[in-house]
Amino acid sequence: MTAMRDARELTVTEATKRGVAGLVADAEHGGPVVVTRHSRPVAAVVPVSRLAEIDEAAADLRDLALVLARSAADSGRRTSFDDVLAAFGHTRESLAAVEDDDSLDG
Repeated sequence: MTAMRDARELTVTEATKRGVAGLVADAEHGGPVVVTRHSRPVAAVVPVSRLAEIDEAAADLRDLALVLARSAADSGRRTSFDDVLAAFGHTRESLAAVEDDDSLDG
């Protein structure tokens, strides 16, 4: 847990004595606080900015996993735009002939 390496550790009893306001103040000014029970981490209080960083990293990891999965499963076969249009009963010309219908906007 690299992100929590420099966290201040408090037991549940110590955290209870600090109270919510104290834990929040610690996180705002001194970084994350890890609450332990029987010497095991059970909860953390982190600044919102750090939580946002964690959320962003998680989204990046999901995107990376998707890219890797797609790369592993990519056969190299591609479908042309014309083939897709044909599958839906269109051609480039038939699409060009379709006018924008502004009457649907209002």
